[in-house]
Amino acid sequence: MTRLARLGAPARMALLGLLVLAAACQPAASSSGDKPPIRIGSTNFTENAILAELYAQALEANGYRVERRLNLGPRETVEPALESGQIDLYPEYLASLLTFVGKAAGGASAPAASSDPAATASSLQSVLQPKGLALLDYAPAVDTNGYVVTRATADKYRLTKLSDLAPAASQLVLGGPPECPERPFCVPGLREVYGLSFKDFKPLDAGGPLTVAALEGNQVDVGVLFTSDAVIAARGFVLLADDKHLQLADNVVPVVRADYLSKAPADFKTTVSAVSAKLTTEELTGLNKAVGVDRKEPRDVAAAWLRDKGLVK
Repeated sequence: MTRLARLGAPARMALLGLLVLAAACQPAASSSGDKPPIRIGSTNFTENAILAELYAQALEANGYRVERRLNLGPRETVEPALESGQIDLYPEYLASLLTFVGKAAGGASAPAASSDPAATASSLQSVLQPKGLALLDYAPAVDTNGYVVTRATADKYRLTKLSDLAPAASQLVLGGPPECPERPFCVPGLREVYGLSFKDFKPLDAGGPLTVAALEGNQVDVGVLFTSDAVIAARGFVLLADDKHLQLADNVVPVVRADYLSKAPADFKTTVSAVSAKLTTEELTGLNKAVGVDRKEPRDVAAAWLRDKGLVK
């Protein structure tokens, strides 16, 4: 005989009432089931915001509740925000992130980035793991720092590649993101790999309209834009070839907090990776063109691309 059956009728009724009340007080199951909400961030340039929108909208279409925290600032702001739990995921670039976190983690003993994305991803994961962070699948799309000049400057100094700048650099002004003088793939790398020392550096923005305007207005002679930026071709700029391979495997890659990954269902990773799998450099350039040249909103551009690729309905 069960314990409930041993009770008298009034006591059984009271106990059953308590059980019903307790069940009613339990939180209702969410419409997303066991899919935890996610906070997605981005750095402070257009391409990164587009990428964040792609991942956010794909997850929303699959039942995730997404909070956007876009345009937070440079990597120096956003990567610590991921570590501290202020955001759960943001899009990154393999070689640049490895160089950034590797330097902080181990200095000269940290694993080095290379032109091999698989090797760079493996090294990056080893550095991220102690920080409680994890990589998802990286995309075929690659975006690196690009050094561009106007056609007039290219003709004047006979420039087609970065090493051509050596005789003229001391007469030229370089313009780019404010953090460029500290970034290894920017001013320090140009000096160490190419031996370039510019007349001056003008802090502008990260691959954005200030740099474009400064180039066209002759306020700077060399500008730092991203190699996937459609503005380069649209404005007739000359992208100088990186003939000594300063830039490495900067494939797009989503970085996520390990604690979020551990509690999310399997479809979280497959949803995000499905987006990355279709992101080629050509596709990324097209997305940048739609926003930077055609003046469309990143959210709308991301939505149209996801529908076109069959990733959302």
